[in-house]
Amino acid sequence: MMSDLIEKTIDSKVIYQGKILNLRLDTVTLPNGNTGAREIVEHSGAVAIVAITDDQKVVLVKQYRHPVGEVLLELPAGKLESGENPLQCARRELKEETGWEAAEWIELTTFYTSPGFSNEKMYLYLAKNLSYTGQKLDEDEFVQVILMTLDDAVQRVLSGEIHDSKSIAGILAAKIINK
Repeated sequence: MMSDLIEKTIDSKVIYQGKILNLRLDTVTLPNGNTGAREIVEHSGAVAIVAITDDQKVVLVKQYRHPVGEVLLELPAGKLESGENPLQCARRELKEETGWEAAEWIELTTFYTSPGFSNEKMYLYLAKNLSYTGQKLDEDEFVQVILMTLDDAVQRVLSGEIHDSKSIAGILAAKIINK
């Protein structure tokens, strides 16, 4: 039974509170009755957008990601602000990062980015009927917008050139439904 797998929290302590995440240490009762410790990164959630232009190009961004020390090719994405609706966030992030706005929005899926240690939930959208109105980057954002065909993006996923999870999930989901 699924209830046999549930861990019960018996103590919870916030270890760190930051601007984009918190770190919590929970003590849990395991299914076998023993206790265990769980380090949990609390995150408000995020969105990622597969934006496809009228000429069937996917809008991607290149940016440096300090935690991995690399410049990555990714889908536009961003963190949910407190109380923000995921679709509102997706509209805001697409406009800010890429300069594109979409008239048509389809929610593709939601998923947990790394449920072994984080509660971050990602909302993945397909955006179509795009119009370009100009980037509005935050002062600490440095991104380069790249347009490529969906087939090219899929090939870059399969070759390992695109290797962050939200971009892989989004590009492959868009390929499946955008036939």
